[in-house]
Amino acid sequence: MQLYNTLSAEERAELIDQAGKQRLTLSFYAYAKIQDPQQFRNDLFLAWNPLDALGRIYVAHEGINAQMSVPADNFEAFRDTLESYDFMKGIRLNVAVEQDDHSFLKLTIKVRHKIVADGLNDATFDVTKKGIHLKAKEFNEILEDPNTIVVDFRNHYESEVGHFKGAITPDVETFRESLPIINEQLKDFKETKNLVMYCTGGIRCEKASAYYKHQGFKNVYQLEGGIINYAKQIKEEGLESKFIGKNFVFDNRLGERITEDIISQCHQCGKPCDNHTNCVNDGCHLLFIQCDECKAIMENCCSTECQEVIHLPLVEQVKLRKGKQVGNKVFRKGKSEKLKFKHSGVLSDEPLDVVSKTKTIREKIKVKKVLLGKAEHFFVKAQVAQFLIENQELNSGDKILISGPTTGNQELILEKMLVNGKEVAHAKSGDKVTFQVPFRVRLSDKLFKMK
Repeated sequence: MQLYNTLSAEERAELIDQAGKQRLTLSFYAYAKIQDPQQFRNDLFLAWNPLDALGRIYVAHEGINAQMSVPADNFEAFRDTLESYDFMKGIRLNVAVEQDDHSFLKLTIKVRHKIVADGLNDATFDVTKKGIHLKAKEFNEILEDPNTIVVDFRNHYESEVGHFKGAITPDVETFRESLPIINEQLKDFKETKNLVMYCTGGIRCEKASAYYKHQGFKNVYQLEGGIINYAKQIKEEGLESKFIGKNFVFDNRLGERITEDIISQCHQCGKPCDNHTNCVNDGCHLLFIQCDECKAIMENCCSTECQEVIHLPLVEQVKLRKGKQVGNKVFRKGKSEKLKFKHSGVLSDEPLDVVSKTKTIREKIKVKKVLLGKAEHFFVKAQVAQFLIENQELNSGDKILISGPTTGNQELILEKMLVNGKEVAHAKSGDKVTFQVPFRVRLSDKLFKMK
């Protein structure tokens, strides 16, 4: 009985590419009393693994919180697995605005103490007495009321690339930090103002709205289904978007565009940009905003120090990490003295730039690409990548795409190459080709020819 992944992310990505079928990225949550979370977790894995459902899911005695990728062909069968549980009958599935077949590459279901780390003692208040749910049209209307205070219950790295106009955006790294801050900040308005809140998919506000009602706030409202559902509704109903910029998401996409406005900057050069990246140094992985130019110059690194580290032999890199804690225990998400243009706290509602029309059109056009082969080696010091050609032919002057879960999508013109160790202009199936690239290539990367 298989209860865990047996494939690596790279192997899964290759299978997805070979299948060539559309996948849907979606999220959902439900609060319920689950007697045996471990058994519930195992049952879900056994039901979802045959459907090729992938994602990051947390289950606890209090319910389930899931972000997933499901093949479109298996969507109804996946929904049926949810409907078999009474507390998930008719559950709302928030389907992403922008799709990416590689949004999740593993099925990870973890048993946690809570499905959201809120730091609250649920026994001290009634979690069922929640705020009033508002659909997109109702949410827009209440935002126009001068008696309304709107609060973003996401973290600083989420709100800086996109938020509702006029919202309070706490400079916090975790949801639990924002609760006492907002309670203190708004203590004089508990009976006179409309406290309107929102988050990515709604789950944080489910608990927060009940908490604030317990704290004495009389008029508490929340955006139903969060920003994800809001984006879907304004598109379907032709409503004005009061949200500006991008919605940060917790999968490999790291964001989906709601409006064409860019309200943040590259943290390294200050250029208008709202594309997040994780520092490629395995001893860092700092989450920050990086433009394409800095990505190429800095090789996906957050600092020159990290850039120096990635060029060291792997053995030396491992030595540098030895004895250090990992993740958020050491590194602050999106906060570092090395990032000169990082701003948190009070954010502007005025765009710094807009996505160019040419770029928008290009994104919508499906560019034909042909898979040539996969990466075999990357020579760090020489900045040279080696690929095995498994399909089609490759010529000097061809436009190519190198794509992978961490590398992203990198396009370039192949000016010259070595084929089986000799500089020639043509390569065929079975040949090993090497050429210089201005970025780091990984063994999970694939080589495509653009047409």
